Amino acid sequence: MLELLPTLLPYNADLVNQVNFVAASAQSIVPAGPGDPTWFDNPAITREMLPATLETLAMTVVSSLFTVLFGLPVGLFLVSTAKTGLTPNATVNRILGFIVNLGRSLPFLILAVFILPFTRLVVGTTIGWQPACVPLIVGATPFFARLVESNIMGVDAGKIEAAQMMGASRRQIMWGVQVREALPALIQSTTVLVITIIGYSAITGAFGGGGLGSLAINYGYSRYQADTLLVSLIVIGVIVIVLQAIGDFFTRVVDHR
Repeated sequence: MLELLPTLLPYNADLVNQVNFVAASAQSIVPAGPGDPTWFDNPAITREMLPATLETLAMTVVSSLFTVLFGLPVGLFLVSTAKTGLTPNATVNRILGFIVNLGRSLPFLILAVFILPFTRLVVGTTIGWQPACVPLIVGATPFFARLVESNIMGVDAGKIEAAQMMGASRRQIMWGVQVREALPALIQSTTVLVITIIGYSAITGAFGGGGLGSLAINYGYSRYQADTLLVSLIVIGVIVIVLQAIGDFFTRVVDHR
């Protein structure tokens, strides 16, 4: 069935390449037998786990960095153009809000497949952890923008009015009052974003994205290696716990209430 897709979908070469990659991987996978090595005798754990973990961390760092760089201005612009914002503009706010809502409504797997041509245009390939960053950034930016909007809207209006009375510019109010006062909440939102991206990165393993998700699918699921699947889940869990602890620490550091 997989070999028929190039005929059924001639208009989407990127999707066909992804399917061919997965099919080739599947053909090289043999279900685990009773005599196969397990746990720390298993090459999937001893040799592949560390590189897959590093790929997941690389995807997370790169995707989170660009998502914050893109999502923070979008969230601030949503607040600024709102009815009670610094530069109210109902038309711009509705259009931008519609685009953000549309981006949030798309299931990540469908989005990742849909933008494969754009991914190839940006990175030059659709296989590996680097191309996986593109759909991760595109999918997470609207999500983070809404978090930023919610955090900024929670800033006390009295502090903004006080800054305006003292003659502060819009830029000074935005960064010196709104962002500064919302910084603990923004750090928490960034922590949520990073953990969400880790979950998304595991999904990219289904179509050649690399990382722990790819390892869990290719070995844990396709080869019935429960040990590989369990270790992959443990590693992801440890990463999430550590990142949450780091986020909580920095939140306490910047929170002077």
